[in-house]
Amino acid sequence: MSRPCFVVFVTDQQRADWLGCMGHPVLRTPNIDAIAARGTIFESFHVASPVCMPNRASMLTGRYPSQHGLRYNGCTLPQRANTFVEVLAAAGYDTAAIGKSHIQPFTDLDALHGADGGEGPIAEAWKPEPGDYANEEPSRYDSEGRYAFPTPYYGYAHVDMVTGHGDICGGHYRQWLRDRRPDWQALLSPEAELPHDYSCPQARRTPMPEELYPTAYIRDRAAEWLAGRKGDETPFFLFVSFPDPHHPFNPPGRYWDLYGPDQFEAALRYESHRNPTPPMRWMHAQWQSGEGARTPQTARMVDGQALREAMALTAGMIAMVDDAVGTVMQALEASGHAGNTVVCFTSDHGDYLGDFNMLLKGALPFRSITRVPFIWSDPDQRRGVRSSALASTIDLPATVLDRAGVAPYHGMMGRSLMGCMDGRGAGRADLLVEYNDGLPRLGFERPARVRALITPTHRLTLYRDQDWGELYDLGADPDETHNLWETPEAREVRHALTLRLAHRLTGLMDESPRAIRLA
Repeated sequence: MSRPCFVVFVTDQQRADWLGCMGHPVLRTPNIDAIAARGTIFESFHVASPVCMPNRASMLTGRYPSQHGLRYNGCTLPQRANTFVEVLAAAGYDTAAIGKSHIQPFTDLDALHGADGGEGPIAEAWKPEPGDYANEEPSRYDSEGRYAFPTPYYGYAHVDMVTGHGDICGGHYRQWLRDRRPDWQALLSPEAELPHDYSCPQARRTPMPEELYPTAYIRDRAAEWLAGRKGDETPFFLFVSFPDPHHPFNPPGRYWDLYGPDQFEAALRYESHRNPTPPMRWMHAQWQSGEGARTPQTARMVDGQALREAMALTAGMIAMVDDAVGTVMQALEASGHAGNTVVCFTSDHGDYLGDFNMLLKGALPFRSITRVPFIWSDPDQRRGVRSSALASTIDLPATVLDRAGVAPYHGMMGRSLMGCMDGRGAGRADLLVEYNDGLPRLGFERPARVRALITPTHRLTLYRDQDWGELYDLGADPDETHNLWETPEAREVRHALTLRLAHRLTGLMDESPRAIRLA
């Protein structure tokens, strides 16, 4: 086998600094750290969008949400969109996705309409996209037996689907659980929750045994798939995607109290920010008045004890993922392909997880939600390297294709990071982060539209129709505690970065397809 194989691990809602190899003072992740020790850690890797579905689609296409069409949660990735997995498949790779995909909605169809919505004889600017976009919805998995998932699915020839979060996941996992536990519904019932004294939102002490928890299911299916590769010289691409540590906070079994709240510190309080932005002030007022968040997915502020509890439970969930990664890596070794396999580890976005008393994710693109882990372990390259190169989720497809020796398609915006693997490559001069909300939240009268420009030294953010913005000096203020937007001495920097952002947005036109005639 001359071409490399690939195993890509993805977690859900894990900020960059929540790994042992990224310097976390409490959390232990020996198996992920071992992958990092054999490869390159990118210390300034950012998402294209700090929310699940848009960034996962960017991870597949190498394009920004405003280009690939999955702009915010609840949209779908058009099936006419090419993905880098399809490029690998066309070049002869076997491809498989095991775990969370989330490039089609995994909740039942509802009647969500934005503030701009209106109904008439024709409702949308585009005709409905041809194709089946309900493959991740719960109804597909209601029947007895296993749902025969139609493939290829955005390039994947094999799909083992897990939808949802925490212990209440669906897809093929739910069908598997039904076959093993006649009382599976009782395990998922709110009344079955084990007693605990945690106060943080969405803390749930699940009765689900460790061996039946979704992380274990994904671990075992990935290990089985790799075992089936033994003796097969066909190169492969395996995507292993865990729903954790996304809330609800419910590590099973021994992972629940593997870490305790007293081990963690919520040091970056709301008062740590010198001039909070309007959404931060709105969230603070909601918190102080006892108002709840609009949806379970909406960012909110909570007190220090709740934050420490969320941290402890998050650490437990990551610890279980780390153990699962270790098992999959053992299976890779046993398959005989470890010496020719590139292993990656990343996440789809982060979590505020205590920054300024905030929890979860939202429209404010602090580094806690835009900066995620990215580890690239290649048996043919140097070991134990740290790269400061500025890089984006959209760069992952280009990097995989470059390493595989396969040309990308026209319209891909990502850049290969192969020149940065030795720690000396410069990376990007700047990168774009998009955020589009589907609902008006956090005090915004309309669904937020946010664009941030990140450079090695600054982060500038524009909010549609707002007379305020954000500018942070990341060198002097890495925790982003002082917004320099209105500061006179930062005016020139603000103007220069605003112009750069305007140029990035001007160049964001979809270049695909190419013109077929001169005129």
